Amino acid sequence: MAFIDELRDKAADLGRAGMAKSKQLMEITKLSLNNSGEEDAIRKAYLEIGKLYYAEQGSAPEPAYAALCQRITAARRNIEENKARIAQLKREGVLSDEDIIQATAEVKDAEFQDIDDTEE
Repeated sequence: MAFIDELRDKAADLGRAGMAKSKQLMEITKLSLNNSGEEDAIRKAYLEIGKLYYAEQGSAPEPAYAALCQRITAARRNIEENKARIAQLKREGVLSDEDIIQATAEVKDAEFQDIDDTEE
């Protein structure tokens, strides 16, 4: 009987050790998910700080921010030019909205494929 009692005690010890490890793993997972949420909150706050700074100082930024503000201004200008060209093409009536949506989706798919190819 001593052998069976010893075996039972070892099995119980293994079960307790497994439970402890499971609890630790669950807590680590919970904390890691919490950290991901906090990092997301930080990214959002940084984004809002940048938007606020650009809105307030974008036309006359401090030297350290000038290049970034110029990039934003140039990108906004390009977007407006692209929108104007899109509107012009739509007025010409050659393409339907469905044609544009389909073509845009195909371009995005091709871009994602290029990204996947470079990561491999």
